[in-house]
Amino acid sequence: MQRIMQNNRQSNMFKNVWLRLRHLRAGMLLLLFMLPQLAQAAGVEFDTWLAGVRTQALAQGVRAETVDAAFAGLEPDPRVLVFDARQPEFVQTFAEYLQARVTPARVASARKYYEQNRAILRAIGARYQVDPQYLVAFWGLESSFGNYQGKYQVIRSLATLAYDPRRQTFFTRELLAALRVLDEGHVPLAEFVGGWAGAMGQNQFMPSSFLNYAQDFDGDGKKNIWGNRQDVWASIAYYLNQNKWQAGKPWGLEVDIARPVDFASLMPASAPGGCRAMRDQTRPQTLAAWAASGVTPRQVTPDNGQQYRMVVAEAGERVGYLVGANFNSILSYNCANKYAVSIGLMADRIVASPD
Repeated sequence: MQRIMQNNRQSNMFKNVWLRLRHLRAGMLLLLFMLPQLAQAAGVEFDTWLAGVRTQALAQGVRAETVDAAFAGLEPDPRVLVFDARQPEFVQTFAEYLQARVTPARVASARKYYEQNRAILRAIGARYQVDPQYLVAFWGLESSFGNYQGKYQVIRSLATLAYDPRRQTFFTRELLAALRVLDEGHVPLAEFVGGWAGAMGQNQFMPSSFLNYAQDFDGDGKKNIWGNRQDVWASIAYYLNQNKWQAGKPWGLEVDIARPVDFASLMPASAPGGCRAMRDQTRPQTLAAWAASGVTPRQVTPDNGQQYRMVVAEAGERVGYLVGANFNSILSYNCANKYAVSIGLMADRIVASPD
């Protein structure tokens, strides 16, 4: 019997070694397959690559003088790639992220702006069927109520990120859209600045979002997301409207976690497509079902049968977030669960009764 057990152990050991070698061989083959592509991406000089983008822009109808002015003396910005690797949504815990963004001072400012502009915010909300407190929440968190719109050259930032092979398709598309924004005369090249990743204006729209969703709410003939608050708020509202916002529905709610939750057993059978943040959300359940798992709302919430997904909590966390349909609309703006929760909490606190 002992010899049989020893032989079985040896057999399992050889089997495991064989499987590891097989996986290693597969990995090496994949690497060898990718090497020519990686070498090509690394071997193309920036100016040569930029000339290819110029050809694409001209083919899309952008004027040569616009492209040539935007690309004159252009070089990659090394700071942008550093920021890309250190995005707070990915390096901070939930608590750290929310503590830095949903601050008492920012909430107080948001409430002040909401009260001062209640009539126009409600008018915009009614036209686009979006709850108006969310317009101020996005505005406050994206640009500190328009006070900081970024200091990076949009064209340079987008060219840097598009030249990097990791997300070349996405950022090349945004670079081409930015050239269209310039060509259509929405903003002068000298004033075309924004966040390090190319987001721009008081609502930090990417160029493609500007082309698709920017609004001229006051009817002055300009879609001015840089200096006109009505256009800023209306553009946010139209964006949410077009991304399936349900007026009057909650984004979600904060919950206490009384005991460890078996998240593995609560995940959907198949990973949802689209925004990657949705892969860290459970399948939906009623509040009663969540209560059975030790998850209860921090504030009294009627159990009307509505179902909520839960953002997978970090290990040992005693506070979590159940999310509803409007949460996905927020994710369409920025695909990060921490970001979407911060928007929801800010909106709730804007309209909450004073203590």
